[in-house]
Order: sequence, then structure tokens, then C-alpha cells
Amino acid sequence: MKKNKIDHYTDKEALDFHNNNKSGKIEIISSKPVTTKRDLALAYSPGVAAPVKEISKNPEKAYDYTTKGNLVAVISNGSAILGLGNLGALASKPVMEGKAVLFKRFADIDAIDLEIDSSDSNEIINSIKNFSKSFGGINLEDIAAPDCFIIEEKLKKLLDIPVFHDDQHGTAIITCAALLNAVDLTKKNIKKIKVVVNGAGASAMACTNLFINRGVSKKNIIMLDRKGVIHSGRNDLNKWKSNYAIKTNDRSLSDAIKNADVFLGLSSAGILKKEMVKKMAKNPIIFACANPNPEITPEEVEEVRDDVIMATGRSDYPNQVNNLIGFPYIFRGALDVRAKIINEEMKVAAANAIASLARERVPDEVAAAMGGDRPKYGKNYIIPSTFDPRLISVIPVAVAKAAIKSGVARKNIENFDIYSEQLKQRLDPSVTIMQGINSQIKKNQKKVVFADGEDENNLKAAISFKNSGLGIPIIVAKEEIVKKKLKEIGYSENFNIEIVNSKDKILREKYVNFIFKKLHREEGLLERDCDKMVRNDRVVWASCMVQCGDADAMVTGNTRRYSSSLKKITRVIEARPGEIMFGLNMVVNKGKTVFIADTTVHEYPTSKQLAEIAKSSARVVRLFGFDPKIAFLSHSTFGQPITSRTKHIREAVEILKDMKVDFKFDGDMQPDVALSDEYRELYPFSEIVGNANVLIMPGQHSAAISYKIMKTLGGAKVIGPLLIGLGQAIEIAPLRSSTSDILNLASVAAYSAGVIDYNKKN
Repeated sequence: MKKNKIDHYTDKEALDFHNNNKSGKIEIISSKPVTTKRDLALAYSPGVAAPVKEISKNPEKAYDYTTKGNLVAVISNGSAILGLGNLGALASKPVMEGKAVLFKRFADIDAIDLEIDSSDSNEIINSIKNFSKSFGGINLEDIAAPDCFIIEEKLKKLLDIPVFHDDQHGTAIITCAALLNAVDLTKKNIKKIKVVVNGAGASAMACTNLFINRGVSKKNIIMLDRKGVIHSGRNDLNKWKSNYAIKTNDRSLSDAIKNADVFLGLSSAGILKKEMVKKMAKNPIIFACANPNPEITPEEVEEVRDDVIMATGRSDYPNQVNNLIGFPYIFRGALDVRAKIINEEMKVAAANAIASLARERVPDEVAAAMGGDRPKYGKNYIIPSTFDPRLISVIPVAVAKAAIKSGVARKNIENFDIYSEQLKQRLDPSVTIMQGINSQIKKNQKKVVFADGEDENNLKAAISFKNSGLGIPIIVAKEEIVKKKLKEIGYSENFNIEIVNSKDKILREKYVNFIFKKLHREEGLLERDCDKMVRNDRVVWASCMVQCGDADAMVTGNTRRYSSSLKKITRVIEARPGEIMFGLNMVVNKGKTVFIADTTVHEYPTSKQLAEIAKSSARVVRLFGFDPKIAFLSHSTFGQPITSRTKHIREAVEILKDMKVDFKFDGDMQPDVALSDEYRELYPFSEIVGNANVLIMPGQHSAAISYKIMKTLGGAKVIGPLLIGLGQAIEIAPLRSSTSDILNLASVAAYSAGVIDYNKKN
């Protein structure tokens, strides 16, 4: 069983992440305009009185006129934070904020964290009951047993919205899905299998209950706590543990594991020994879910048996039992039908949907999103990947259907095909794209030079590139400065990362000779001039590394203007044969992805250049998995009004028509016409109106201004600018780019180095 590298970050990096820009991880923004006096009057007084009166007459109208229907409270008292124990309500806030972020990222659910500073279950219940009207659902988290049972049980009776303790039911749903598939693969009869559950906390009990619901015989389940087997002869059991007590002579895990078909561990590291695994039945199933270290590792299991299907809670092994596959999508389905509760039928539906998804053939678009991997149903793939973009359109549908069928839904969904398509649109496409790129470059690792290695954000990006297993970073910097900065960000000064600079006489001589041969005629440079250039300019040095084959790709920028970096690079590296050079930005806003060109190179491209930019843009966006639909933008739409600039754009369209390209395009048109559905009836002759995903701007000024306004005022996510048409895989980060921005560009550069033949004429 293959083990992958675990991402690692220092405590200081984590603290800096949580304190960068704004403290914490979430913020609240208005979903309605509140700029004019009229807006304010509608949003608050007197306009707000209208929905108030409607809700007072019919409480269900709160779903129509407030955020209630898409709002979840993430609640903890900090009594069982991760594996850290009872550290208090306030200490749980970073975790609960994180949970809120996951709700938004994976299911477009707004969530607010609420930490209740109490260890009294009744006080917690009353607190939640009293503010519950504000929310469409309640997610309980990191609350110690038995309080978690008591709180959830009572709230389900008191409230008419879903109450879900994810530590219990999220784990149970994913584990149950894994069990269904493992039993299917091993051809075992679920009604006859012997199951040993090590751990008697909230998760273990929820898993056991769902196993029983799906057909496992209760008499065939042995549960253990810290004192050993929970048997009917014990007099130290609470009412919850007593429910799982059976009559048996087994007292230890070593006793219970004999001839067991399934081991479910929700306990502590290392408790399942290799000798015990040997005692299990043929084709055993082992779910070792203790975190961060499992009850037994896959490597240890492989030493004694080769017929095991295994899952863990870790991302560096196949078959990760990860609640992220469950809770966002379960709540999505429950909220969309305004469910009163998340019942057993909905949990079973979620488990079945997850299990079924793993059995399906992974389609091309999903394989692309997963970096080209096409996992196949089998012992190393019984649970879908958390990165599988189908989760959002499959699990909520199953949950919603179960809610409607079981009578707990207050809203019906007439067409589930339309609903499924709507769910897909909630995903952030840029995240899926970068996941696919990162998965791909992990398999075919490239050497990427970070030219500005002394800049802190560049250094952090290089470290993350290495720690995430994305490739091999090389930083251009002075060693003593890097060591100092490494200590400042929480690493040892001897952190293993390759550092290069002009002290390397062999490389220096090599690059001086290369530059001299290239530039001495066209620029009249002497050898000493070339030596000075190589010694003193990190961008030139790094460019030489790529051009001379000592690295595969490069990222620079953040410390100087884009144009300055580009000028240095193009002295060393020429444009790719047959292709125009330009900047292309990927912009994601409200679930829609568009590419904007040219943002960096051509101040005012000619009609011929605009056509070439469009052609190259189409090639690039296809590499990212998009079907290009290109709009040539202008201040006019189809020649109205006609101006000299309008003519310029229209000529570009005619040139592209003569090229007989294999993608759709049109222009000239204004941006709202290109992007909005509202205009399709006005211009039915154009397939691009309202459908465009590539915007060709009339000039660099308009392109750069547009994407920066969208990023700054519109909150759009921007990847780029990507440097298209250069003869090597090199990206330039704009001034003041974040570590994440630089890391994304490094990944794109590494990806380009693997998929583009830079010696081939386009």
C-alpha cells in the first residue's frame, strides 16, 4: 500500500496564516447592495418591516427572506478538541472557524461558529434552543461523551431543524460506505460478519449503529473500551455502553480479534498488533481510524498478510475515512429541502451514495480534476477521493430524496436532474483545477527555480512546494540570508532545500558563456558584461538555469514590477516558435471562471495580434479542461456605436475567421453581453453572447484594469497572470503576491513543463 508524503508546516507558519491580513478565517459580507440611501432603506428601516410582518404571519417565510435556509451553526464547548482534549470553548474557535470554511468551500453553505463556555449539558441545550431559530441546521463538534449524546438527543426532540454531531455521524457514514464496498469486494455476507470495534466513544457507537442498520448482526459485534471487552458481566457500564454489552468469554482485544472479519479502530495508535492481524478471518477488513497515527499501519499489516482491505483516517494512505466526504453534502441536501431532522434514512442514503460513487467508472473530466488519476474500484479504492467533484452533485441528491421520502422535508424538489446541475455550479472551479494540476505534478516531479529566494513569500512558497510533494524547489539566494529567514518562520536553519547562487563557479561559467554567445552580437556585450549580469541578477541566473537544462521551470516576481522581470527573462529566453507572447489571467467569481487576455505584454495589440492571442488562449484553456468560447470585448456591441477602435476589434474577428479555428468566438461586444444570460434574446445569432469564458481585451490597460477591479472590489479569485508563449515554463508573480499566489504559479509552471513541448512550433 503506497504511502504519500504528508504536508508539513511549522507552528509559526500556521499562526501566521491565521493572523495574516485579517485575524481568523471567516468574515461576513453583504449579499445585497447597500450603497445608496434607497438600498439602506430597503435593507433596514423602513423596508425591513415588510419581511418582518410576513415572517410573523408565517415562520416558514424566514427561509425566503433571510439567510436561515443556508446557514449552519458550528457549535462546541471545547471539551474534546481534535486529539488535544478539553482545552475550553475559546481554544476550540480556530477549529470551528475551520469547519465553517469547509462548509463554504465544499457545499457553499454559510456557517457561523459559536463556542459555548459551559460544561453543563442542560445549559448548552438551552443556549442552542434559544438561538436555534436563526439557523437552518446545527453542527455539533468536539464535545466529549457522554454529553454529546445527551445534547444531540434532547435537541433533536426540541428543535425542528437538523442537529448533527459530526464526530459521531460523519465518521459513521463514511465508514459504513467503506464497509459496504469492502464486504462487496471480499464477497462476505454482511449479516454473518464478525466485527470488533475498538473504542467506545461517540464515533464508535454511531458507526456500530449504522453498521447494524445496514445489516450487521448486533450479536456479532464486540466492542471494547479502555478496560477491555464490553461484556454483560461488567458492572461499570453507563447506559450507552450497556447497549453494546454481549455475553462472551473474550476479555481483551487479542481474544476478540480471533476469526474477526472486520476491525474498526477509533481508539489509539499501535493498539492492534501484527500477531492479532494474523488471527483474523480470511480477507479481513481493517479500518484503523485513530488520528494522527492509526491503530496499525498499512506497512505493518502488509508484513503479515496480503489479503487485507484497509482504510485509515490519514490522507497519505489509500481509503481515507474523511468526514469531509460527508458533512458538507449531507447538510446541503438537508437544507435544500428544509428538513426537520437528519434521520437514519438520510444517513443511510448518504452512505449508499458514497459507496456507489466509488464503484462507478471515473469519467474523463473527473480524472482530469484529480490530476489524470483514474482510480478503479478495488481494495485501494473503496472510498471516493475528497477531491472528487462529483460528490457535490451526488450526495445531496441522495440525502434530499431520502428526506422527502421519509416525510421530514418541508420543501419538495420537482426535478432532480436540474437540482444536480445547480449543485455543480456551487463549486469553485479554480480549486478543482489546481487540485488536478497538483495531483499531476506530484507524479512527474519537476525542478522549479524560485528566483527570488530571499523574499519571505517566495521562500515560504518554495518550502510549501517541497513539503507538499509537488516537486523539487531550487532557490536563488545567499545561504546565510536563507538560514536566517528559515529560523524566523519556524524551521531549522539546516532545512533541506537546494540553494544556488553565483558562488557556484561551474554554473556561473556555463551561464556566462551562454549569455555571451546569445547577446554579444545583438547587444555588443563583452564577456565581462555578461559575467556581471549573471553574477548580479537572480532573474537572469534562474532563466539561464531553465534554458540550459539545469531546471525544468521557474517562478519569479513579487519583489519588482512585472515588466522589469519580463524584460530580464526575454534577454535570455525567446518566444516559443510560432506563438505570440502575452499574459492570461484566470478569474473566478461566484462560481464562474473566465480567462482575460492580454494583461501584461502588449499595450495595444494589432488586429492580427488579437487574433493570435485568441488562438493561443484557446489552446491554453483547453489544457485547464475548459471548452473555449471567446469574446472580443469592446465598448460597443456588434459595431454599435461604430468607432475606429470598434473597427480594430472587428478586423481581429475577421482574421480569426480566415484561420478556420476549431473553437467558437465572436465580437465585438461589451462585457455584460458576453457574460450575462439576459442578452441572449437580443442577439440570438451569436453562440457566444452570455456564454463567453475567454475575454480578449482591446489593450493591456483595459485587461489589467478589469481583472484588478474584479479582484479588489468584486472579491474574485485570480490565478496569474500566466505568461503564455515564452520558450520555457516560466511564470512571473505580480508585486505583493501572497505565498499562495506564488505557489499556484510554481505549480502551473511545473505543469506546463510536463505537458508542453517548448521546442515544437505551435
